[in-house]
Amino acid sequence: MSDTAKPWTQSMPEAQFKLMRDILAAPSPVGLEGAMTYGVLKPYFETFAPDSWHLHQFKGNAGVVLDTHPDRDDMFKVMIIGHADKIRMQVRSIGEDGKIWINTDSFLPSVLIGHEVKLFSEDPEKPGSYRSIEGGTVEALGAIHFSDPAARTGDKGIKKEQIYLDLQIHGENKKQQVLNLGVRPGDSIIFDRPIRPGFSPDTFYGAYLDNGLGCFVAAEVARLIAEAGGTDKVRVMFAIASYEEIGRFGSRVMAGELKPDALIGVDVNHDYVAAPGIGDKRMQPLEMGKGFTMSVGSIASEQLNRIIASAAKEQDIPIQRDMVGVDTGTDGMAGVLASIDSAATSIGFPIRNMHTISETGNTKDVLAAIHALTHTLLALDKLPNLEREFLDNHPRLDQASPLSHQGHAKPEDVKTESSDEK
Repeated sequence: MSDTAKPWTQSMPEAQFKLMRDILAAPSPVGLEGAMTYGVLKPYFETFAPDSWHLHQFKGNAGVVLDTHPDRDDMFKVMIIGHADKIRMQVRSIGEDGKIWINTDSFLPSVLIGHEVKLFSEDPEKPGSYRSIEGGTVEALGAIHFSDPAARTGDKGIKKEQIYLDLQIHGENKKQQVLNLGVRPGDSIIFDRPIRPGFSPDTFYGAYLDNGLGCFVAAEVARLIAEAGGTDKVRVMFAIASYEEIGRFGSRVMAGELKPDALIGVDVNHDYVAAPGIGDKRMQPLEMGKGFTMSVGSIASEQLNRIIASAAKEQDIPIQRDMVGVDTGTDGMAGVLASIDSAATSIGFPIRNMHTISETGNTKDVLAAIHALTHTLLALDKLPNLEREFLDNHPRLDQASPLSHQGHAKPEDVKTESSDEK
């Protein structure tokens, strides 16, 4: 296959980048994911899904599942999960001076200062109707002139209790001005920073790559499978979950309801090579621009990983092994958390600055994940007996073959020696 036929070696097309941006830009803080699932993804699914496919909806959350073979419980079921919920800030209280004191959720307080945000407030007079407020910034210390010496030098950090939203309120009755807007404790606040192309080739940055990217991947795999004519043996369920950031509650409900035989979580990962201050910790060398990642360890199924890795190798799609401990940290755990017998793993893409306003990724890694998953599903569909494939092929370390010392030559040295002989 030529490089021109390998999308993961090319820059992402502009139309596809726009779709990714639209998905990531959807205001979907935890518990309010409908903007992404129903506002962006459902209409996109409708542009390509065959009439026989079905969109599952849920009463308790705004997650959705696009199902290729609804009600076919006799088929082998594979669920691919991204999560639509974003970490967010919430109004805690309103001060007499007009400051809106907020909780910072899963953000480091120090990464918030000075950034523009949107506040989403439910209308007290019309429950269920929401308004948005733009133009506010997150603050803590005010000017450097008002900070104590330790804060100026960086010896003293910022506590989450110091964080507030500044709407530039001034004049009389400052608190009442905020109250008149209907702002109340519990209102959600998110960053106002859509993604945009980065300086270096094939990079992009902005807020909330975690985890609109996983949803984008799931949606694009669904499109490619539809364009390939669907699957014959595999019932694929493309899931967009809620509540991942507070305990993966949405995906475990989906797994419990639909009972997949295999499950693949899709989520962002860390670029450990570029992460500041951890070089001496000898972390695994995952790196942006080197391909998608696949979890190894934890609950990750070696059978499922083997099929993913084989599909990637056959197509020459770059893959990085991601060592995980007791937990993948993703929706890949949904099956075991829901007490479902499901082979599971997690794939992702290394990004920088996770849970900040400037999360940074590489489009080629994202494309690698999309096409690796697509080829994995097509490979699964060709297996003669999927049920037995996973029941009977658990690795047997007691059957491992002995390995002796392999010498000191590097692969390139072997090539050089062979070339010299010719």
